[in-house]
Amino acid sequence: MSPRTPAEPATSRVSRLLTMVPWLVSRQGISIAEAAAGLGVSERQLRDDLDLLFLVGYGPMTDELIEVSYEEDRVYISNADAIRRPLRLTVAEAVTLITGLRALQAAGVAPSDAVGRALDKVEGAAASLPGLEAVAVAEEDGAGLETRRVVTDALRRRRRLRLAYLVPSRDERTEREVDPMRVVSQDGQWYLEGWCHVARDTRLFRLDRIERVEVLDDDGTPPPEAEQRDLSQGAYAGRESDPVVTLRLRPGARWVAEYFPVLGREEAGADLRVRLTARDDAWLARLVLRCGGDAVVEGPQSAVDAVRSRAQQALSGYQG
Repeated sequence: MSPRTPAEPATSRVSRLLTMVPWLVSRQGISIAEAAAGLGVSERQLRDDLDLLFLVGYGPMTDELIEVSYEEDRVYISNADAIRRPLRLTVAEAVTLITGLRALQAAGVAPSDAVGRALDKVEGAAASLPGLEAVAVAEEDGAGLETRRVVTDALRRRRRLRLAYLVPSRDERTEREVDPMRVVSQDGQWYLEGWCHVARDTRLFRLDRIERVEVLDDDGTPPPEAEQRDLSQGAYAGRESDPVVTLRLRPGARWVAEYFPVLGREEAGADLRVRLTARDDAWLARLVLRCGGDAVVEGPQSAVDAVRSRAQQALSGYQG
């Protein structure tokens, strides 16, 4: 076997092989010289690639590998049905790629020229797919796109934002000023992460809950203590500085362990005991009360007292 050219990246060779097989299968008996010219490679490179095809297939057995044979310097390929057709996007793959690229283009969080070129290529490649024209690609409403455009522009120009923000869990609308840090997509939602001057801390704001946004003339550079949150575990993952609480979840509240990142879990009969971070007592109390008695705080005592106090306040409202 001829030595492989060391300067060639493996990805380039794989791409060429995937193109070469269906091309040669449709031209059985083509000469080495004609094949090399048609594929745009040297005859030596073509022979190296053909030697490699002996090791390629859909399984490890001999009859599962591609067969290459030569007759008077002419090439014949067999047992290549698995990849004999050129690669094509499925409708589902095309819709996924197009939707993602359009979202990136609208958000402005990636180089627009690169995203635009990629989108044009994918849409062009998918144009002939049967049934694609009948697939409706969901788009954000105009207000959502405009909010994201304004927020992204403020981030780019380092300008402070004034937000009217809805907090559904408290049925509360707040006014706050925010120094934008980044715009991210997480769990199917778009978020603005920034330094909140009301909380004096980093906060995540769902863009669809921003009822009004105004770009101020003030410098929007976040202070040195502003740190981006680790979103690898989801938007609701706590930080290392957040207190850790232990909850006992009855069957009706097991969803908590799936919805929020937990630090540990153990079965306790029919119940599930979990440890998770709670960013503050108010958040923890809302979560526990939302479970309607199916979640019990076991510790620490400060968390138990905070939830009990909030529950007694709610109960007193009904008694009054």
